[in-house]
Amino acid sequence: MGEKVSIKELLDGVDVEWKALGEIADIGVGSKPNIIYENIHNFEYINAGTTNSGYTDNFNCDGDTVTTPSRGQGGIGFIGYQKNKFWLGSLCYKIRAKKDIDLLSKYIYYFLEKNNFLILSLKKEGGVPAVNRSDLIKLSIPVPNPDIQSEIVRILDNFTELTAELTAELTARKKQYSYYRDKLLTFEENQVELKSLGEIGEVRMCKRILKSQTSEIGDIPFYKIGTFGKKANAYISREIFNEYKDKYNYPKIGEILISASGTIGRSVIFDGKNAYFQDSNIVWIENDESQVLNKYLFYCYQIINWNVSEGGTIQRLYNNNLKKVKIPIPYSNNEKKSLKEQKRIVSILDKFDTLTNSISEGLPKEIELRQKQYKYYRDKLLDFPKIKEV
Repeated sequence: MGEKVSIKELLDGVDVEWKALGEIADIGVGSKPNIIYENIHNFEYINAGTTNSGYTDNFNCDGDTVTTPSRGQGGIGFIGYQKNKFWLGSLCYKIRAKKDIDLLSKYIYYFLEKNNFLILSLKKEGGVPAVNRSDLIKLSIPVPNPDIQSEIVRILDNFTELTAELTAELTARKKQYSYYRDKLLTFEENQVELKSLGEIGEVRMCKRILKSQTSEIGDIPFYKIGTFGKKANAYISREIFNEYKDKYNYPKIGEILISASGTIGRSVIFDGKNAYFQDSNIVWIENDESQVLNKYLFYCYQIINWNVSEGGTIQRLYNNNLKKVKIPIPYSNNEKKSLKEQKRIVSILDKFDTLTNSISEGLPKEIELRQKQYKYYRDKLLDFPKIKEV
């Protein structure tokens, strides 16, 4: 970040007094508004939970306020900061530095956000988990001098603002990607033919693996529908893998694996690494790339309407449904021209995909690095020795 003052210099010899939160901050809850709007309105409604609970016409709380749920199943321990005026609900605490105290509310936010386990330690279990105000006011926090507070807030604000800018940029890029993807895959009527996947290739799947053939550790990752596209939690032996790979259907590098259950149509490009996939739940189209490129199929899969069968409680994409799914093939009566157009579309969308979704490149990686950097500095800056007890 190129900070002018190092952390060591900033905190060297700093005398910090620990004080009870109730001594230095006003703490209270709000009330339920008369009308709650679902869509964006004048003011945010902050109540239990980790996100806003809607919007209101009016406000009952000024900005520069720390919020944390007082009760509820999922929100206890979450620390929020409200920059602007908002409506505070009855299931949420507001924490704001007292006016006659040299203390920044934003400093309180950063300390509690780093040490949210302190709030969690106050949780009372029962029908509905809750944090009592009588316990919250006793919570002790370190209070360095105002200059140190300001510098800590300034440094951490720089990180959070940069991360927010990158996140906004990522959101914009994703919208841009969706716009161009949809536009590139929309053709004039005389330029395209809708072909079913059954015309393009055969539906394939791996040989069935029995539960008794899997283990929690092993040589070859076995991807079930719940771990498809994520980290495997089951494995099969190398012997079974080699036998089944040689005898039965197995995807080729670049072919597109499709989720036929759970999240229907989720697609993963097979990278060729040793792995095995759950039969019927994870399938692929074995197609001829001299007619339709695998990568072109991958992008088409993102926009097509899957014909889903409601067979039981879990939606499923059966082979017959999959074969009937149609995708647009440009200039299908001219193989050379068709492939050239497919390659052009893939090239453009690959660039957007790299920028928005790549693990090792693009904005997601940059955001991940900034978040790690923020946590590193936050933990260093707010690590005060507890010299004086309350």
